[in-house]
Amino acid sequence: EVHVVESGGGLVQAGGSLRLSCAASGFTDDDYAIGWFRQAPGKEREGVSCISLSDSDAWYPDSVKGRFTISKDNAKNTVYLEMNSLKSEDTAVYFCVADKSYVFMVGALSGGLDVFDYKGQGTQVTVYS
Repeated sequence: EVHVVESGGGLVQAGGSLRLSCAASGFTDDDYAIGWFRQAPGKEREGVSCISLSDSDAWYPDSVKGRFTISKDNAKNTVYLEMNSLKSEDTAVYFCVADKSYVFMVGALSGGLDVFDYKGQGTQVTVYS
């Protein structure tokens, strides 16, 4: 069975950086996508990024493009989300998700949907001014 576990959240000053990690297990091949969405109190769920493990295609919404970078280490089945120039509006719980279809994941994250086969427990990111 597939499991994903996030780590790396924390407290950071605005303008600073954090790197989140998502360690996956149970994959039978590289034909998966791993991504992130975030949820803040009183705000709509927002897809943040995703990457295809098979060909490294990646997606970002405009709100994080140029500030966040997603990368992967297939040997470790781990995906990283490097977050730079953090803003207070980036404060949220960040969830890692996995799914067999990258195209499906892009569509779901774009729509702020949580319909994924596998999801972690979330990690808190707090950006203070």
